[in-house]
Amino acid sequence: MSESDNKEVSSEGNKEETEKNVEDNTAENKEAAQTEEKEKDSSQPEIDANANAEEEVPEGKKAEKKSSKMKAKPGKKESRTKEEVVEPIGDIPEEAVAEVLPENVFPLFMTSKTQEIYNCKCDEDVTEENPFKFIPKSDILEDMKMRAAVCDFHPFKQQILDYPGDDVLIVYDYEFKHGQNFIVALTEEAKEILLKAPEAEEGEGGEDGEEEEEDDTVYMYIPPEPKDWVSLGSEKEIEESSVKETRRKLKVSVKRIRREFGAPVQFSDRNVGDVKDGAIDCSSYDDQNFDIKRIELDKAVQAISEQVTEGTQTDWKYPRNANTQTYPREYTEDEQAALVQTKQCGDFVQEVAFDFHLALQQNEIMNVFYVDWIHLGDGDDAFGSKADNHLKEYQSFTDLQFSKDKMITCIQWHPTIKGVVATSVAEKLSFDQRIDNAAKVIMTPSLILIWSFADPIHPQLILEAPDDIFSFAFNPTDPNHIVGGCLNGQIVMWDIAAHADRLKQQRGSNRNKKRTVLPGFEDPNALKTPIVRYCAVSSIEHSHKAPVTDIQWLPDHMQINKMGVPQENGSLQCTQLLSCATDHCVMLWDTKASKMHQTAMYDEKRKSQQPSGVPDTFKHLDLTWKPILRVTLSKSEPGGDHAPTKFSIQERQGDRSALMSGTENREGDSTQTMQGGFNKPSSGKERTLQGVKTYVYVGTEDGEIVYADWMPQKDQDTGKIQTPKPAYYHVTHDGPVQSMQRSPFFKDVLLSVGGWTLALWKEGVSSGPILESSACHVKLSCAAWSPTRPGVFFVAKVDGSVDVWDLLDKTHEPALTQSVSPTAIMQIYPFQVTQKQQLIAVGDIAGTLHILEIPWSLRQATPNETTSVANYIEREVKRRAFVVERWNFREREKREIEAEAKKKAGGMAAAMAPPTEEEKELRLRQEYEAYLHEEHNFLRELGIVQDEEIPLPAA
Repeated sequence: MSESDNKEVSSEGNKEETEKNVEDNTAENKEAAQTEEKEKDSSQPEIDANANAEEEVPEGKKAEKKSSKMKAKPGKKESRTKEEVVEPIGDIPEEAVAEVLPENVFPLFMTSKTQEIYNCKCDEDVTEENPFKFIPKSDILEDMKMRAAVCDFHPFKQQILDYPGDDVLIVYDYEFKHGQNFIVALTEEAKEILLKAPEAEEGEGGEDGEEEEEDDTVYMYIPPEPKDWVSLGSEKEIEESSVKETRRKLKVSVKRIRREFGAPVQFSDRNVGDVKDGAIDCSSYDDQNFDIKRIELDKAVQAISEQVTEGTQTDWKYPRNANTQTYPREYTEDEQAALVQTKQCGDFVQEVAFDFHLALQQNEIMNVFYVDWIHLGDGDDAFGSKADNHLKEYQSFTDLQFSKDKMITCIQWHPTIKGVVATSVAEKLSFDQRIDNAAKVIMTPSLILIWSFADPIHPQLILEAPDDIFSFAFNPTDPNHIVGGCLNGQIVMWDIAAHADRLKQQRGSNRNKKRTVLPGFEDPNALKTPIVRYCAVSSIEHSHKAPVTDIQWLPDHMQINKMGVPQENGSLQCTQLLSCATDHCVMLWDTKASKMHQTAMYDEKRKSQQPSGVPDTFKHLDLTWKPILRVTLSKSEPGGDHAPTKFSIQERQGDRSALMSGTENREGDSTQTMQGGFNKPSSGKERTLQGVKTYVYVGTEDGEIVYADWMPQKDQDTGKIQTPKPAYYHVTHDGPVQSMQRSPFFKDVLLSVGGWTLALWKEGVSSGPILESSACHVKLSCAAWSPTRPGVFFVAKVDGSVDVWDLLDKTHEPALTQSVSPTAIMQIYPFQVTQKQQLIAVGDIAGTLHILEIPWSLRQATPNETTSVANYIEREVKRRAFVVERWNFREREKREIEAEAKKKAGGMAAAMAPPTEEEKELRLRQEYEAYLHEEHNFLRELGIVQDEEIPLPAA
């Protein structure tokens, strides 16, 4: 076949010709392989001779010759087997048989249609000077899908699928050396060989005319000769820079009788009068020198005390791990015998004999290794000193008008103003009692009292609400904005910016001294407590259908859109919040104004209806506010939904590490996934935070801990967008969950309290809690972590006491229990006021707010406490994994036992088969005969019948 014919042949004709010549090509390849093996065998002596010659050449020359050989024939492999020889497609010229292609390089015929598809037309896109062309692998696969077997690359379909790279290299065979118009490389190694082949040919062309010259130079090693050291003054500089001791050293000698070492120490009291000179009195007396009259007296006065700088010979070393290994000093038997016979050894034994006997006697009567200092505090019942190991009453707040006969439902410290704490109060009524006393409840105001240490008698502010508040929270970025959850399920907003200066006033009567008021014009209402009305309330039809039990602001670095995707908040202001109630859902609320929430006319109408003195900060939300996302907590199995009481998310205020891992996720890019486990759609404007975990821990009314994803997804059965089923849940507590708190030091560790038990959870451990306490004899009401100690948390109980748990001291019981109130405690909240002061607010069911001061031992962290607690949590996680493994092992063992029992029962299937009618009749006959036999024996024993009267049936 000529060159012009090969270029103009069509794809269909080429395929037919290929099929016809497959057998001929195979036979020709086999003959070529046999000829090559014969030539290889005949050339073996020459190779051995060349190898012997190479042994005499230095190593450097061998390397040069070896590299030159490699460059001369790139890609050639002598040990190619028959199975590895790839049969080219089409006829192969006789002059091309001698040239074997490199491994994984095959000839390829490309028709004119294929050349147009891949833009590699012969003598246009590829030429003899520039024969290389890279074709994307994806284009080849697409062409194979479209044209199937008609595609020129179809014979190499599997090699192309296995090809690791993105681009496939083809080389234009201008002279048809290999039988086709192109050759293709199907591995990365083959690609590199073909690309380096032209470079190797250029290298050969430059070195053909040059003859290699052997270097016969013989090098001899001449050892260096030592020379005299010449000083250049460096030793003087070293001596001048070194520190030398010029003062005389102090010597201190401390002696004690050896027999007193380790002896017990006893202390006793004595009377001063029993011992002579037991007490020395320095009585005053008149000094006659002061009677001398002095006209003028010069004295020197020093304003400061005398300062003396002294030093000791204590050489402090930086603590580090070090070890020393030495060999023992051993004597031979002859040396030992000679040493014992010496006079020096005998004198030594005589000298230490008395001390040795004394030491033996002391070992018998006492423990010389007992350290008194370590066991000095064993007599104390709790850790630390008794004097500094209890909560001290600091202050208490109660109001006879507003908080009397009410219970405290929530406590919050002011984020920025120290000494300001807010409490919400509610009626102590059950649901049935509220129905019976509805008229009285409606007339009773629902309030939030804001107290200040400046005035412990009167509250500083009173926030009025439409119904009793069970949870509220200050805005972390703007504390003047307060959100609360009502008993009827509505969300309420307050704005106290107009009264912020009142909270910052000084203590006592000094707070009004700065005001200059003319006499007779004093304001009689200046000292009265202002009542602040709410400025916005949510729509009743879109609110919760049960009391709001927990409410939290989202951190300022994130915001959640309507699809539940966490995104970056560019304003860094808290504008969204989460709330939960026992109506089986968690809601997300947004305080920002909507673009089309109302018209200007409607705004004016609402402004006229707004009460006087109420700020219009959130007037766009009043009675129209509704959640932007509703998370429904459905159970995995049928039978109802989860009723949440408390919840907790992983992100916290102030921790902006999620912003570092956030990436741009534009619209249409569905490859980005988040830790929640589902694809996160993007709005196309905001930056999606990939590092935010979209799972939330929820504590329910039934004592369950639920781990669910708030992001809705498409249901496989119905096709609706809804909240997915919880990942898992555990029924741990024997009552409603009252607290769900995350550790301030470990964002993946949670503390839950409910009923009579408490539990510690590790996010990521789905088998259960890592620590679960035994049931307490008193019901638990709430709990809170210490803000400064990682291993300490406080648990309140309904008997009015507070338990302090220290994980580093005890894990099975509280380290300290202290009674705080005579009534049940409802809420506690610790707060770090200063570096040296930490307070805890305790609210009871009687409406009294107790402020307690936490002692030093409970607020000051021990060295490496965070590491110790982390190690403890890690050990508990491993223990939990071991427990799960044992559960699985027991389950497998149980299944094996059941399978073995079923196997044995299969052999007894015939015996267990139902009996036939004949077997039933025979069994009844035998039972009747046995009855007659027993009856005859009974009558015979009574003497009623004789043996000959009634014949015995056959037994």
